[in-house]
Amino acid sequence: MTSAPANDAGKEPSAPEAGSLSRAGDLFQLLRDGQARTRAELALTTGLARSTVASRIDALISSGLVGPAGEASSSGGRPPSRFAFNPAARVVLAVDVGATHVIVAVTDLGGKILAEQRLKQDVSDGPDIVLGRVIAAGKELLAEAGREMGDLAGMGIGLPGPVEHDTGRPVKPPIMPGWDGFDVVPYVQRSLPVPVLVDNDVNIMALGERTAYWPEHENFLFIKVATGIGAGIISSGELQRGANGTAGDLGHVRVPRGDEVLCRCGNYGCLEALASGPAVARQLHELGLDASTGADVLRLVGEGNLQAIQALRQAGRDVGDVLATVVNLLNPSMIVIGGSVGEAGEHLVAGIREVVYRRSLPLATTHLRIGISMAGDRAAILGASQMVTQYVLSPAVIEATLQATG
Repeated sequence: MTSAPANDAGKEPSAPEAGSLSRAGDLFQLLRDGQARTRAELALTTGLARSTVASRIDALISSGLVGPAGEASSSGGRPPSRFAFNPAARVVLAVDVGATHVIVAVTDLGGKILAEQRLKQDVSDGPDIVLGRVIAAGKELLAEAGREMGDLAGMGIGLPGPVEHDTGRPVKPPIMPGWDGFDVVPYVQRSLPVPVLVDNDVNIMALGERTAYWPEHENFLFIKVATGIGAGIISSGELQRGANGTAGDLGHVRVPRGDEVLCRCGNYGCLEALASGPAVARQLHELGLDASTGADVLRLVGEGNLQAIQALRQAGRDVGDVLATVVNLLNPSMIVIGGSVGEAGEHLVAGIREVVYRRSLPLATTHLRIGISMAGDRAAILGASQMVTQYVLSPAVIEATLQATG
């Protein structure tokens, strides 16, 4: 196994209908909500014979994915045992590769972070150096968490550029020299022989943020504002990647006021060239302020510098100009602003709200909320973990795992 099918990873998990539970992997989906159930309760829910349920539960218990969860009340005789999903059975390596950082974490199957390393690393140093550090950190973290290689269910990686999700290959990423077409999956699997899934970092940030904090919103946007600008789109509960994995690339949508501003992609007037962290820093530097990065912008804003506050607010208006169109097209109920600039920029979010609520159709904004990321700089880690978990706990993969170990 290498990469999950694009139609599976990022899809909202749902319990199978009664009567469709032909395998232990299907029955397991009923237990993924964490609620403890008895064999009798499972038989009643599924319509399967108790003997069938018992054999499938026994197989799941043998795998460690299901464990005892106390006893139910008895109406006479021995109390029946209850069973529930055991998220500690296996672990996942979750990786967030940014423009200038790498975060590697070990999580359980419920997304709980067990160990974590944060590294300063430029993605422009190339895949051999970056992935070499990722693999080394992953092995160290497994040991730190007290887990063995056999406990590793899979690895999820977020990259700061377009990714062909079926293969895990970056596709002409603008800030990742040497990465175009690189076979990330087989490179990693030479050292870590487990399923490896790779996606754009904003996609997994959307998946992580929504799963952890906004599960009730099935139409959800995550907007990352940092060195670059992008969007993760969840529609009807499913992550949308588009035909070639470039869905949500807001950073290169043209903004009217940017006609004279050249973007690193070669076009003029791109949103990223006006509203990203480095772009705002450049504008402030031209005004004579000490600013070269998004962190410098936030520092100046924190110091109460009016020019920095006004520049960040205008960046928000520029993002809002693009999002107003997106809101009319996709009609989300929740937009979360994240990334190193977005999650710390209340003035940025104020500018976004100002334009979106003014420019979008009234019906599209009736129930729309716009807020700052609650997951913060762990959104991508949570999403990478969730991406792998959704794949390895799918009915087909569970069934294949049980057959291989049975």
